[in-house]
Amino acid sequence: MSEDTSQKPSRASFGQWVKAAWHVGVRSNWLVYVLAVVVALIIGAILILIAGASVGDAYAAMFRGAIFNYEADSLAGMLAPLTSSIHAASPLIIAGLGLALGFRAGLFNIGGNGQVMMGAIAAAYFGFAFSMPPVIHMLVCIVAAILAGSIYAGIVGVLKARTGANEVILTIMLNSIALLFLRHILTLPTFQQAGSANPRTETIDANAQLPELLPRPFQLNLGIVIAILAAIFVWWYLERSTWGFELRAVGANPDAARTAGMNIGKVTALTMALSGALTGLAGGVQLTGTMKYLDAGVAGSLGFDAITVALLGRNSPIGTVFAGLLFGGFKAGGRIMQVQAGVPIDMVLILQSVIVLLIAAPPFVRWLFRLPKRDRVSMRKYLTLQAEKEVAA
Repeated sequence: MSEDTSQKPSRASFGQWVKAAWHVGVRSNWLVYVLAVVVALIIGAILILIAGASVGDAYAAMFRGAIFNYEADSLAGMLAPLTSSIHAASPLIIAGLGLALGFRAGLFNIGGNGQVMMGAIAAAYFGFAFSMPPVIHMLVCIVAAILAGSIYAGIVGVLKARTGANEVILTIMLNSIALLFLRHILTLPTFQQAGSANPRTETIDANAQLPELLPRPFQLNLGIVIAILAAIFVWWYLERSTWGFELRAVGANPDAARTAGMNIGKVTALTMALSGALTGLAGGVQLTGTMKYLDAGVAGSLGFDAITVALLGRNSPIGTVFAGLLFGGFKAGGRIMQVQAGVPIDMVLILQSVIVLLIAAPPFVRWLFRLPKRDRVSMRKYLTLQAEKEVAA
């Protein structure tokens, strides 16, 4: 007997795939992220005009400084800005991953700057105070940074787990303590550069510095490899490990996790320690790969920018990587924009702030652009539903 195929849905055509892609695309959060960047650039353009500068010159300079310098005389010079963006993004990605871990567990770790400082202090001390063989010296500095950040953030985790103390208040205070501690040790003879009145240490040993991956004019060192490995680790930890499952469960519903027999205090302390380990690692990468000496500005706004990166990446490893690359591009391009177009580098901070503001309010972006509400229908599911409707009709 021949099979009746009249009731079977036919294979989707190209046009149906396009409709499915449109249906899913306009309802996805990724479109919201893209539109947030577009709106930020528009607002930035208005402010640039108010400042009396040329919008075209400003954004062209940012593009040349962050992605591709089409005015360079050589191919290497044209591609060098992209490596500068990746170089600037490396510590941002690592610190963002650390803070994202805390956020996934429901812990608002805003002590990234303090943990970055402690990691940088540890890496710097082992970098200039000791002499070791190549590779080993670099690894010792990196491990020291990880341990310093982990211990510093672990203090918060233990206090919250044992006493219920608020991690926001604790991390704010520890940021200030780390800064005061850094300023104090820079007055000590051990941490002062010989023959200099500036509050900075000696340059760390060459063996302690992260090796460059490409020759000049490219600016790319081992930091990006460390950032990628950190992202892979965070993905594995969250998605494939038992501790990561407990972390996500506690972050989603601590009461249900406690009922299921999970130790909330242990998860809290472990998560904060691991979060601090990654932010401390970011400080180590910043010190050994970029600064190469310790001063009061070693952390800059890295810890606070990492909060933005984590939120923009929706606390996911892959999202954090792309958000870090975006902000690394802003950082690298902003310097060129300031020099060549006369636009203050604070404009970059405005762009970042607007992006975060819009990312934090997806319904507003959807309302602004008249986008439909988000749903979780995939392209394949959409095509299946449409085919079933055709058969039913």
